[in-house]
Amino acid sequence: MQRLYDFLRRHPTWVDAFWAVVLFGMSGLSVVTFDGVRGHHGSVAAGMAVSVTLCVVVALRRRFPEPMLLLALGTGLAQLVLDVETTTADFAMLVITYTVAAIGARWSSRLALGVSLCAATVAQIRWPTDHSSFAGQIAIAVFQTVPFALAWVLGDSMRTRRAYFAQLEERAARLEKEREAQSKVAVAAERARIARELHDVVAHNVSVMVVQADGAAYVMDTAPAQAKVALETISSTGRQALAEMRRLLGVLRTGEHQEGGEYVPQPDVEQIDDLVEQCRSSGLPVDFKVEGTPRPLPSGVELTAYRIVQEALTNTRKHGGPNAGASVRLVYFDDGLGLLVEDDGKGAPHELYEEGGVDGQGHGLIGMRERVGMVGGTLDAGPRPGGGFRISALLPLKTAH
Repeated sequence: MQRLYDFLRRHPTWVDAFWAVVLFGMSGLSVVTFDGVRGHHGSVAAGMAVSVTLCVVVALRRRFPEPMLLLALGTGLAQLVLDVETTTADFAMLVITYTVAAIGARWSSRLALGVSLCAATVAQIRWPTDHSSFAGQIAIAVFQTVPFALAWVLGDSMRTRRAYFAQLEERAARLEKEREAQSKVAVAAERARIARELHDVVAHNVSVMVVQADGAAYVMDTAPAQAKVALETISSTGRQALAEMRRLLGVLRTGEHQEGGEYVPQPDVEQIDDLVEQCRSSGLPVDFKVEGTPRPLPSGVELTAYRIVQEALTNTRKHGGPNAGASVRLVYFDDGLGLLVEDDGKGAPHELYEEGGVDGQGHGLIGMRERVGMVGGTLDAGPRPGGGFRISALLPLKTAH
């Protein structure tokens, strides 16, 4: 049955042709059998011609709705002129009225409505019912007009329904495209985030390793114990960098699970103390203070605060010079977290910080601003009046809601 139903849906003209044959048989039988007996006007040949024409209208109504409407109207006028009284084939008038109201052009739908409202009245005037009063004639005309009006209303409602479903399908397709676009934006944002993370991890840890390696080479002969400590620092820093890089690159391996692949958690404000100690051990004096009452913060705020301090201290180590020192202030407000990182080194031009360093290959302050912007905060960075560089950030806690 489903195959038959699908076949009929794919070949609507065949279905219409079948019903046209049925209608022709019924109308032809009525014309031949009851002509004369019921006082039909017009010849049998004219009646058969009208029936054939109206059956053609039914057969081709969905393929050519507007031409079939005009053909039906012409046939109706011919009936009036040739005095061929209405037969079963005139049911095609109802069918074509419904069809053009549902799928035809707007002009054809309006034309079908106007003609349908007048057809029954004109037919009643042309072929009045015998032994019926004037009021009865009017009642018959009104009664015969109702099916035409209902056919048009049903067809127009089907047109509206199809338009509504088409609009829903278009909207669904548009939403699907928007979802795909949003997915691409999300992927790009995630890759940008990973790039920032990699920049922070590599820039900080590699700079620490370079400083420690230079120090170890300098004291290798005169102070082997100090050189050993520097090498141990290089080793631990390298392991930490590798662990964080594995975590970040693991995000890119969608659907892949490495055996024993344990990724370290993202750093938070509590690890800023360890970061400061690492900088101190690499030879950069850092003064670290916490003001206010520490409390749990949104993970995005904690990661942003850690990365800002990490990037700022890395830039101090790169551009501050040999005798540079830094200070880090972490301030807990009622509605936010404040950060102030300053150094007293010789610094580098502000443009180089914007580009991500002297080599211009990193993210620098651009990455900081992106991070701060993602949590809805503000960032102020620039040279200090007395020398050095200052980075100030305010991270609101509204992202927790």
